[in-house]
Amino acid sequence: MKVLIIKLTSMGDLMHALPALTEASNAFTDISFDWVVDENFSDIPKWHPNVKKVITTNHREWRKQFFSSSSRLAFKNLIKDINHSKYDFIIDMQNNLKSAFVSYLCKQKITGMDSKSVREFPAQLSYSTRFNVPKNLHAITRQNKLLAKALNYEENNKISNYGISKNNFLDPKLNLPSKFAVLVQNASWPSKQWSVNKWQKLINYLDQLGIYAFLPSGNETELERAKEIASCSEKAIALELMSLNEIAFLIDKADFSICSDTGLAHLSAVVGTPSITLYGPTDVNLIGTYGENQEHIIAENKDINNIKVDEVVSKLPKI
Repeated sequence: MKVLIIKLTSMGDLMHALPALTEASNAFTDISFDWVVDENFSDIPKWHPNVKKVITTNHREWRKQFFSSSSRLAFKNLIKDINHSKYDFIIDMQNNLKSAFVSYLCKQKITGMDSKSVREFPAQLSYSTRFNVPKNLHAITRQNKLLAKALNYEENNKISNYGISKNNFLDPKLNLPSKFAVLVQNASWPSKQWSVNKWQKLINYLDQLGIYAFLPSGNETELERAKEIASCSEKAIALELMSLNEIAFLIDKADFSICSDTGLAHLSAVVGTPSITLYGPTDVNLIGTYGENQEHIIAENKDINNIKVDEVVSKLPKI
């Protein structure tokens, strides 16, 4: 059975789909997946051993200059690549307007969610087969239910693991200490960012325990903030910009991680590293980190800076 998954972004959302692919692979031993994804996140589908081909898009650039000749040609080639292959099923697992636009131009029939389930109306108009998946469920459960309904197998309500292979992780060639944590201070929204001062107080506590802190970043602005935070201790290192596979290697080797509500927090769950994630405005029941050894600290009044350093310290794993 050959299945095409359309799920373009973003980091955490893509990771939410991995358990569904694992469950489907357990149900059908002959199944394989191709996956359409934004090129910025193309490492993630490659972690799953049953994903055989990754088809990349650059929809962020297309959105800026869709009518340029290069964007139109790239989009034309994307659709040609999809339509060139014969799939038993094509499933839009993102169910918003940008994924539905890709789905609409595919010649083969597309499966997605119905009008009460899609993330953005009227995405459902692109699908020939539609299923109801309640919106009040966690994102991972919604992905599991959609794939199980689309392929007609019995869903297993227990999510034991993400089913990834770590073969693509890359050693960043750092001199790793015997005890270290990864601190993910960055987040896309200011309302999800714990203050510099609180991160520094936490680092000073870890310093006393002889635990080093590594701070990854996704862009130059985040790197500057990481350097400011790390300036309080010689045992804190603001890492230069790395690939996702290098960061994955580092988080996998860490004793634990402490994260803002961002994609790398979900990466901790994917690899099974003990993690504490700090939540402000997010509904944890819908998109919180999911898996073993995952702690959530939910801020009072949805203000992340109401979370005290002592609260985080009280939940640190023993190493």
